[in-house]
Amino acid sequence: MPDFKYKARNQAGEMFDGIVSAPSIGVGVDILHNKGYVVFSINPVSKSAFSVDINNIFSRASNKDIVIFTRQLSTLIDADMPLAESLRTLAKQMEKPSLRNIISEVSESIEGGSSLSSALEAHPNLFNNFYVKLVKSGEVSGKLHDVLLYLADYLERSQSINSKIRGALAYPIFVIVALVLVSIVMATYVLPQLLSIFKETGAVDLPVTTRALIWITDFVAAYQWPMLVFFLAAISGIWWFLRTPAGKIKSDHLKIRIPILGKAIRNLYLSRIAESLATLIKSGIPILDALHITSDLVNNVNYRDILLKSEENVRGGGSISEIFSQYSDIPALLTSMIAIGEKTGKLDYMLQHVSKFYKSEAETAVDSIAQLIEPVLVLILGFGVAILVSSILLPIYNIVGSG
Repeated sequence: MPDFKYKARNQAGEMFDGIVSAPSIGVGVDILHNKGYVVFSINPVSKSAFSVDINNIFSRASNKDIVIFTRQLSTLIDADMPLAESLRTLAKQMEKPSLRNIISEVSESIEGGSSLSSALEAHPNLFNNFYVKLVKSGEVSGKLHDVLLYLADYLERSQSINSKIRGALAYPIFVIVALVLVSIVMATYVLPQLLSIFKETGAVDLPVTTRALIWITDFVAAYQWPMLVFFLAAISGIWWFLRTPAGKIKSDHLKIRIPILGKAIRNLYLSRIAESLATLIKSGIPILDALHITSDLVNNVNYRDILLKSEENVRGGGSISEIFSQYSDIPALLTSMIAIGEKTGKLDYMLQHVSKFYKSEAETAVDSIAQLIEPVLVLILGFGVAILVSSILLPIYNIVGSG
């Protein structure tokens, strides 16, 4: 949140200077007025490139921190504690300086006359549009306690399925990286010394795998530096491409088409779309706004474009199901349920059931993948060991036996 330097007069008639943090100059003036000050001037404080809080960089708030904050705030509101005081209380007990500072700034904004949703909107990196809109709907309906409870549950569910996917992928990625590193060390240092035995003895009748290993080790020894440069350049090129709009489209398209895992990821996106739309519609958010917010929340370019086209179609008098039916990335089940919901006026009800179905499907698929990965990796490692044994040890035994 930006800082503003001001010159004001207090109730005793004394002139003084100070600094106030606020989302805007108007909110800053409101904060000072509420303290009984008469403001004469207020201007933004320019910060140098080196005035960076190191603590904020290394103590960024996680999704778990937001869940805890949201649930605790809901509890304090349900206990009829004033909102600003609730936020000050929560700020004092926050361990991470970055989150503590932000909650304090939100509290100051509310004391200055801002609503909770407006104060949270000033921190988009921590509270996304979905979070802010739901809080706003809770303020309008007078059900802020219930909305915050739902938000905490929603964030926990999202974190749970994401953790399952990361957990399922962590083990195979670790094994594959370790296998690549061991292969590089073997090809660079170990295999050349072992395979030199065959060259020194003049062995000719060697297995195909042994000859292949000799060729690979000779190639690595001769071109190891060009290979390293090529590898680093390839990694840099891929990283750069994935940051471009075309690269983002390609990577998001590939995610939902990866063999086995792609189906689980697709079901996760569909569950997120259905649950977000259902929640926003149920909270009284207009359907056009609900579609736009969900498009920002889904975190996939392909599904974002589908939702934005649905928004345009609905604005022109059409329906969501009309657009969904045109894309193979949207299953017929989801399209049919949305069409029924649009006809019966129970779109949020239908979307809630669809969300539960796809969430269950995604969790089942992730659990199955986790169980399948381990035996597959064991087979791969066993196959690699078998090649090394047949390529090195067996020819050495033959040389020793014939000698």
